[in-house]
Amino acid sequence: MTVEAWTRARLIRLRTAHSPRRCLQIAAFVAGQSVPLAEPGLRRPVVCGFVNTVLTGSIATDHLMRFPGRFRDSLLAGSLENVSLSFLVDELVIRRGGVAANIAYGMGLLGARPVLVGAVGADFADYRAWLEQHGVDTSSVHVSDLAHTARFLCTTDAELNQIASFYAGAMSEARNISLAPVAERLGGIDLVVVSPNDPEAMLRHTQEARSAGYPLLADPSQQLARMEGPELRRLVQGAAYLVTNEYERDLLASKTGWTDEQVLEQVGVRLTTIGSKGVEIQRSGEPAITIPVVPESGKVDPTGVGDAFRAGLLAGLGGDLPVPACARLGSLLAVYVLETVGPQEYVMDRHDAVVRLTDAYGPQAAAEIAAVLPD
Repeated sequence: MTVEAWTRARLIRLRTAHSPRRCLQIAAFVAGQSVPLAEPGLRRPVVCGFVNTVLTGSIATDHLMRFPGRFRDSLLAGSLENVSLSFLVDELVIRRGGVAANIAYGMGLLGARPVLVGAVGADFADYRAWLEQHGVDTSSVHVSDLAHTARFLCTTDAELNQIASFYAGAMSEARNISLAPVAERLGGIDLVVVSPNDPEAMLRHTQEARSAGYPLLADPSQQLARMEGPELRRLVQGAAYLVTNEYERDLLASKTGWTDEQVLEQVGVRLTTIGSKGVEIQRSGEPAITIPVVPESGKVDPTGVGDAFRAGLLAGLGGDLPVPACARLGSLLAVYVLETVGPQEYVMDRHDAVVRLTDAYGPQAAAEIAAVLPD
């Protein structure tokens, strides 16, 4: 297809509810061209950069430590109001991290070209090169003149429980980033992801997406502890997708005062990761669907598992897969992270991916997802 036909397809996608595949067909027809989209092995538009997914959120380095014991052995009932503990750890590794950057990395592995939007320090140069090498557009990342890139410090015990702290650093300047120049540079935005970030930045980007009519995926996760009910309602209302884990789901209900039914009335699709039981998909007025996990070969470190799930979910949505298939793809990436130390250290081999998807979900489901996997 010509550049003009691709541009026309993007405009159709932005202005209609047609799928990426259908937009390409319409654009090709208008241009008098053919698009053999049914050919085996043809990659869907997300791999060609057709869908502009903008990822707003944290970009950080992760300082990951391992405690050989169990946290709960040091937490005494009746004394939790006066906790003063120090854990002697056996291991420290420093890895690239941050929720938005982790999601972007995973999407890049799947052949997408996600657009990362966040704030970093002058120490970001090597990290930027790494992300660009893995298919991430970092042109809209703001570099602070004053602060360092954010730091995530996390200790994991023998039962994979975690205690963590987060230093915002340059992330606090994300509130000054507008999505309008990003949209102008890209020629439009197809989906805005609002993941954990400076709270004011999360509210700003949610409002900008809503005002511009961009579909929104709300992913408040770690910032649920920081933000209050009225702010969380603003983040969730009108979102096309809402993604949390099981604990965050309950915390969101507690802080907003909404019942599960009321939350479903606010969003298009709600996805809740429920640990080893998989992910629950809910729509208002429809029965819930549970997608089981991809079995792991071993548990190494859970840091970044949720981010990898979101990466697979988003790549699948960009590839025009149905939501259950997107959740299966997300579960595949999640298990790769679980089997690795560090949220951006895993790799994906197409053959291995298809084998594991087949084992977990059957050949038909695996073939559906394989259509969007890069070679």
